[in-house]
Order: sequence, then C-alpha cells, then structure tokens
Amino acid sequence: MGITFTVYSEEEGGSIDRAWPFDIIPRVILKKEWNKIEKGLLQRVRALNLFIDDLYHKQRIVKAGVFPAELLENSKNFRPECVGINPKYRVWAHICGSDLVRDKDGTMYVLEDNLRVPSGVSYMLENRAIMKRVFPDLFEHYNIQPVDAYPAKLYDMLASISPRRRDKPEIVVLTPGIYNSAYFEHAYLAQQMGVELVEGRDLFVDTDDCVYMRTVGGLERVDVIYRRIDDLFLDPEAFNPESMLGVPGLLRAWKAGKVSLANAPGAGVADDKVVYAFLPKVIKYYLGEEPIIPNVPTYLCIDKKERDYVLANLDKLVVKPANESGGYGMLIGPQADKEEREQFARLIRRDPRNYIAQPLLTLSTTPTLTGQHAEPRHLDLRPFILSGKDQYVTMGGLTRVALKKGSTVVNSSQGGGSKDTWIVDA
Repeated sequence: MGITFTVYSEEEGGSIDRAWPFDIIPRVILKKEWNKIEKGLLQRVRALNLFIDDLYHKQRIVKAGVFPAELLENSKNFRPECVGINPKYRVWAHICGSDLVRDKDGTMYVLEDNLRVPSGVSYMLENRAIMKRVFPDLFEHYNIQPVDAYPAKLYDMLASISPRRRDKPEIVVLTPGIYNSAYFEHAYLAQQMGVELVEGRDLFVDTDDCVYMRTVGGLERVDVIYRRIDDLFLDPEAFNPESMLGVPGLLRAWKAGKVSLANAPGAGVADDKVVYAFLPKVIKYYLGEEPIIPNVPTYLCIDKKERDYVLANLDKLVVKPANESGGYGMLIGPQADKEEREQFARLIRRDPRNYIAQPLLTLSTTPTLTGQHAEPRHLDLRPFILSGKDQYVTMGGLTRVALKKGSTVVNSSQGGGSKDTWIVDA
C-alpha cells in the first residue's frame, strides 16, 4: 500500500517506521444495526460537547453532584486557560473517534472516546481504495455504503466554524512534522481537502491577534486550524514555553475569536478514562436520555470500595491509566504474571485517581488471513464523528485487528493490523 506509520520504541532506539498491516478480508456489519450505532454515537458526542462546555463555564454538573469535583480538580487535561471561552456552536470536540467492541453476547459497547487528536481515518479511506481496486465487482453488485465523502465532510465542518464569513475560508492542517507517528495522515487529509499542510514555523500571530501563514505569494490570514498537536505544545506563550512545535500567541488569537481551532484546546478534559465511566450519567443529565450504546462496566480506583475489589481481582481485570493511549501502560490481568500484577497494585495505591479497571471482554473475531489460511482474530472498530454546524458519522470506520493468535490488543503501535469495514444494506 506504500503506507507507513511510526512507532516510538525505547528498546529499538527511538522511532521506527513500519509498513501499515492490512488484511484483505473485510469486516461486514448490516446497515440496520449500523443505523442504531450511528444514533448512539451522535448522542454520545452531543453529550460530551455539552459536558466540556459546562466544565469551562458554570460547572452545573459538578454543582448538581453528578460529576465529582475531586475528579475535575485532578484532571490532567482540564485547561484553566480555556475557562469562559465560547467556541462557535459551543462545540469543543469537532472530531471524535470512539472505539467500539462487540462482546460474546453480540452487544456493541463503547470502549473509549478519543477527543484530543484522534487518528486513523486516513487508513480507513486507503483501506477502501485498495479494496475497490482489488474487488471492483463486489462494489458493483453489493450495496456497500461509501466512506469516500469524509474529506469533503471534514472540510465542510471546518469551514462551518470559520470566524469570518467567506465563501472559501483559509483552512490549514497543523502538523508536528515528519517525525510524528501520524504524519502520513496529516499530509493525506490536507491533500484530500485541498488545504495547506503547515508546521508551527509557517504561522505567526500578529499584533492584531490574527494568525497569518507565510506563503510564496505573501502573508495569508488563516481562519481555521485543524491542529494535530497536543494542547501543551500548541502555544509556548500559553502552555509549554519550550515547545518548538506550536505557534506563540495562538491561544490569544483563539480567545479573541480571530481563528478557530479543531479540536478546541481543553477538549481533552473529556478524553479521560475516568470521565468515560460517568458518560451514562452525563448523557442522562444533559439530554434526559438513556445511552443508546452502553459502556463497558468500569471500576473507579478512586472509590475505595471499587479499588478494594480491583486490587483483589487483578488476575481477572484489565487496568488502564486515565490518560494514556495506543495501548500503553495497561495491565491485562489474566495474561500478566504475579510480578506485573504486584507492580500495578503499587501504582494503583500510589495514584488511584489515575486508574480504572474493566472485565476482560471476549472480543468478537473475524476471519483473517494468516499466511495461506484464514483464522479468527479479535478486533475493534473506530468510527469518526464530526461536529460543527451539523454532525456526521463515517459509514463504518477503521477496523483494527489483533494479528497475533488469541491477542486482544489491536493497536497498530502494539502489532495490530486493519481491515476494510463494510456497512451493507442487505
């Protein structure tokens, strides 16, 4: 496919490039089931945006006792610098990637919500392009729902949050650069949308608080930045002063309403596995509805009773840190040895706020090529939800598959591969 991604490895001396593993056998989901999943994802992201906006304003949900103040006070991704800011449409998480898993009972669960800089959509698009080239007849004779509209939908969403009313607002994709693990995606999405791919050094904030891009034709004012840089590196003036990746004064420009940022700084406050445990209550509080897609049962280690249960059952549970991603920092209790479980017990006792635990689900499997044969392999699914003036959900998403027999770790950084996802209207 010609696609690579970067894995950061201390053992192998820094970062290494790996080819993107792709399995040719697609995953199939009936559209009738997908319609319900789509409604559930839209419901979830609506509630998440109301939650984030509330936290940066009146904090009604905290005052109502639904969400504990202690959790907010100890949040690593709550940004006091964002208090009182009103992003257009009060949307903070413009792009969300929610991970779904199907258990042995057939129920689809949300495993987590990725709200900071969710990646993977470019691989979904490339997987489909490959399948269309290899199996054109199948796409001609079966009603497989398209995913090709995503770049146009992403562009429309970004244009909808432009602070200036223009027929063609200036939109850019801000990347940390070629050494970032998702650089392929940054370049791909910019190319597909027909917008500029820039690094921090290509932009500056002038005395009028507007953001300008240096081009061969002169300075161009930027309206919307799809940033693929974490909050703390986004603006050395507001966050990490040593950051060489961001743009000094960017937060000031955003606060002044001169530029829109997607996702908004501070949106990661809801991208916390402890917050995830409260999502059913969050949905009910803001929307007055029951969750359409359930959460995986989750134990909060900050709660003494639940922590005692977790510590007594580490051999049966999966333990996750609150703010890690990519499958790092986890304990899969049933597969861990005694020493690993004891290490995690110490970590939990030292910082209970930072850990949750969940039962090890028996993830569903799908046929996957292994050499000359097809064998069952566990998998998950990451659909992408766009929120601006309107909302949009990809028809399917990125299916990630564990290539090792029996493994439930599907992350590409941990050796997982991917498949095309077919939503079929049978």
